Amino acid sequence: MNIKKIIPILEWLPNYTTSRFKGDFIAGITVGIILIPQGIAYALIAGLPPIYGLYAALVPQTMYAVFGSSRQVAIGPVAMDSLIVAAGVSTLALTGSDSYIAIAILLALVVGAIQFLMGVFRLGFIVNFLSKPVITGFTSAAALIIGFNQFRNLFGVDFVRSNQIQYVIKDVWNNISTLNTHTTILGFVAIIIILSLRKINKKIPNALIVVIFGILSIKYLGKSLFDVAIIKEVPSGLPSFSIPEIDFQQIRELLPIALTLVLVGFLETISIGKSLEAKQDEYRIRPNQELIALGLGNMAGSLFKAYPTASSFSRSAINQESGGTTGMAALVSVAMVVITLLFLTPIFYFLPKTVLAAIIIVAVFGLVKVKEGIHLWKANKLDFSLLLTTFLATLFLGIEYGIFVGVGMSIIILIFRTSKPYIAVLGAVPDSDFYKNSERFKNVIIEEDVLVIRFDAQLFFANASYFRDNLDDLAEKKGKALKLIVIDAESINRIDSTGVEMLIERINFYKKKGITVYFAGVKGPVRDTLFRAGILNSIDINHFFMNIFTAVKFYKTGDREHQIKYAEYIHHTYK
Repeated sequence: MNIKKIIPILEWLPNYTTSRFKGDFIAGITVGIILIPQGIAYALIAGLPPIYGLYAALVPQTMYAVFGSSRQVAIGPVAMDSLIVAAGVSTLALTGSDSYIAIAILLALVVGAIQFLMGVFRLGFIVNFLSKPVITGFTSAAALIIGFNQFRNLFGVDFVRSNQIQYVIKDVWNNISTLNTHTTILGFVAIIIILSLRKINKKIPNALIVVIFGILSIKYLGKSLFDVAIIKEVPSGLPSFSIPEIDFQQIRELLPIALTLVLVGFLETISIGKSLEAKQDEYRIRPNQELIALGLGNMAGSLFKAYPTASSFSRSAINQESGGTTGMAALVSVAMVVITLLFLTPIFYFLPKTVLAAIIIVAVFGLVKVKEGIHLWKANKLDFSLLLTTFLATLFLGIEYGIFVGVGMSIIILIFRTSKPYIAVLGAVPDSDFYKNSERFKNVIIEEDVLVIRFDAQLFFANASYFRDNLDDLAEKKGKALKLIVIDAESINRIDSTGVEMLIERINFYKKKGITVYFAGVKGPVRDTLFRAGILNSIDINHFFMNIFTAVKFYKTGDREHQIKYAEYIHHTYK
């Protein structure tokens, strides 16, 4: 057993150098500066007191630095997961209450346990069922929901909180006239500052600057801005150790939202991890190890009052851009949060909630991928429909339903595509040994007595009938002149028992009609399956050819030179 695979920090820590530490230190400080105001803001999205955003930035980050396979991913509270937490927990308890907080912490334990078990049993492949259009549609809709839910803090109006956008928009429309002028102006000034600083240089810590701006505004213009809601008291000190109260009834109720968080958190981590991986050649992302690291982070975090966490797209990118190359950068960020919790929390007393809303709104609206939707509309209508369906389902049914609609649609499209793959009729290219698709190459020669078809997929139970029906239709169009069918199997990489039975049945069917069936370019594993299933009881071993040209030539001229060699090779292999 390779201990370094289980504990990836051992891959880089023994050879760690001071030159690396300089880059990690700067990156850790930079990410920490952004993480602290974001953590406070995201806790508000989750319906939790601000301090819990900082608690969520401690243990999960530390655990990931030790067990994560990526050395640059930044773990902690994130906007999307925070909204999912709010959507799920708010149905079980009053937002902000002690019971609500306890359930959110229990949710972290449940999410972590599922992630850990998935990693141990190597179930990371599940993420493959979430295609890029599903991810884009889900993220874009979730971003809009998060943004619109922050209008309550941006405008200073107690709008309804919901993960179904139609209810939020309706309430905003009905009550926008009651907005708090001071709150709204301060919030929009913060948005303008953030956007302006981004245009100047994306590396400028705009979140920190507007936080300082907001605190100073309230502190020195407090009399004029007396009606602006502020954070107020933020407790000092590190979170105490406590085991979440296990309530199996609550766990059952939390399972749908927990599974959503597992999928979304894993997706976020893998997506950003893969993009960072491509920019270096020192390490590789291991999906199952990522699940284990996320699981351990969430489980251990729940023992220290953390709610569910995942990787942050923005903080991970900043970590890499600032020179972070190992998990040491994450540990530096943790140290900054510890210092803040011990000594700096009183500073945030005057922090306006509208400034936090501004930070969140600018961050999440950047996740709405309009250009991706336009590109898919032009490039692939089916993928666009998948994106649109996921987007609308998430937007109007809720985040927890949107992700499952996306997964369901992905599976349906996968089944549709594999059940009706492309079938091509091939013709001979003049003066060559090649055969090409007759629909794409108009100059190919199609002979009356020969039908050459290519099936571009695995042949299994879901498409065996489709293959048979198309073969019969094409053979019928040839009429009585047809004497030879050549199945180009070069694109068939797998075949199951249903596919084999269908082929044997068709071979026998056409044999009675005086039509011979040849196979060309059959891959070794497919040929193994065919032979084990007894296809040689219906067809001669000499009816398998290296390519189409040899098969047709053998049929026309009886030239056995190449075929004898190939048949001898097959016979030697299977005798």
